[in-house]
Amino acid sequence: MPRYQQIAIEIAERIVDNRYPVGEKIHARSTLASTFGVSPETARKAVNILVDLGIMEVKHGSGVFVSSKKKAVSFLEQYQDVQSIEDIKDDLFSSLNRQKKELDGFTHIINQLVSQTVKLNKVNPFLPSELLLTEEAEHLDTSISDLNLWHETGTTVIGILHNDELILSPGPYAVLNSNDTVYFVGDEFATQRMINFFYPNK
Repeated sequence: MPRYQQIAIEIAERIVDNRYPVGEKIHARSTLASTFGVSPETARKAVNILVDLGIMEVKHGSGVFVSSKKKAVSFLEQYQDVQSIEDIKDDLFSSLNRQKKELDGFTHIINQLVSQTVKLNKVNPFLPSELLLTEEAEHLDTSISDLNLWHETGTTVIGILHNDELILSPGPYAVLNSNDTVYFVGDEFATQRMINFFYPNK
């Protein structure tokens, strides 16, 4: 806020506090400038604001006088409302900046996780993943061949745990049943594609 506006507010506060009563002649601009530690031009701008608002009036040949305490009160209330809005705006921007920093940090962590996953997959592309097929799963009681699983998910099934029996390298005619655990290999997105395939609504 410009200094002359701040001085106008301080003068209005003095009027409301009756330190400058209605009808009193305000000191010369040079005296106001000295009181508030500003230039006479800055003091003049502050007085002009109050004159324009009807808080003070100029009597030619006599000087500047306080004309309305009521208008000074109204002026300060409006200023406080504006300040409240400014404070809310500052709080909002601060909150948005904090959220942006947190989001940037979260994005960085996600990128690191994806990068490490890709590296792990390149180091050992045959590290198997597993998926339990519950009764909620779709495509049950269907063979791997009929599911066209490799085409749909890009994965290769290397084992099926069925009734506590592990079937390694199941053929294309192996059927996937409820409560089976499927072991498979694929790229870093293979697990998510398998989940999407068998549990599309999750």
